[in-house]
Amino acid sequence: MLSLQHNAELSDMNYIGRPVPVPRPLGIPIIKPPYGRITAIDLNTGDHAWMIPNGEPPAALKNNPALKGIDISKFGSPDRAPLLVTKSLLFAGEGADGPGFRALNKKTGETVYQITLPGNETGLPMTYAVNGRQFIVVTVVGKDSAELVALAVPAQ
Repeated sequence: MLSLQHNAELSDMNYIGRPVPVPRPLGIPIIKPPYGRITAIDLNTGDHAWMIPNGEPPAALKNNPALKGIDISKFGSPDRAPLLVTKSLLFAGEGADGPGFRALNKKTGETVYQITLPGNETGLPMTYAVNGRQFIVVTVVGKDSAELVALAVPAQ
């Protein structure tokens, strides 16, 4: 969350956005989940076509004893996920919070395919075509390396 604050030492503008810590009683954010989500908006009407949680909940929530016995699979990850939209698919990673990468049906939000990358996604996915076949390239960083991972979209 951000708040507007006046701070002449940081900026000559009247107000700047500053992070505000979110209270966490029992280690649980007071904001209703999902903490990370993807929302598809119909640009003709402004209506929300669908919404899904994005990513896995952070380990601090998965391992929180106060949440034992509660299904937290739809909590999502609070990280901002890099997205790529193509003609029929939406590609979504988990950003710095995880190595998951999914292809979603862009009309429904349904997961079409999911993989685990060799590291966390650190940039926007890119796409290119060779001889009519589409490829997606993702930048990932692991513990000791950084690399580009190229994925092929099945021929349709």
